[in-house]
Amino acid sequence: MGIKNRIKTSSGKLLSVASENITKAFDYPSIKGKELKQAVKKKIREKAVLSTKARLAEHHKRFDDYSDEELEIIILDEERKIKDDLKTKSLVASLAILGLDFLI
Repeated sequence: MGIKNRIKTSSGKLLSVASENITKAFDYPSIKGKELKQAVKKKIREKAVLSTKARLAEHHKRFDDYSDEELEIIILDEERKIKDDLKTKSLVASLAILGLDFLI
């Protein structure tokens, strides 16, 4: 095998490694963004389950008293409330940062 052939194969390998690393570098934000979304969804779900437990305790009920579909509806309602609360707090915080407290 001549030197030219070895250089061609080595440069081909280097090019493929470099292109893989570049692809990984460009995919990094999307991968981390997906992980962040999953983590936020998980935290909201956990908080919704705790809120559901509190709501059921107020009415002297247990999880066993409801079917899976009913519990899912209750938990989804709690998730919606948590998301709405986060949206409101975010809006108020951004207005406060901008100094627009008269809109609050």
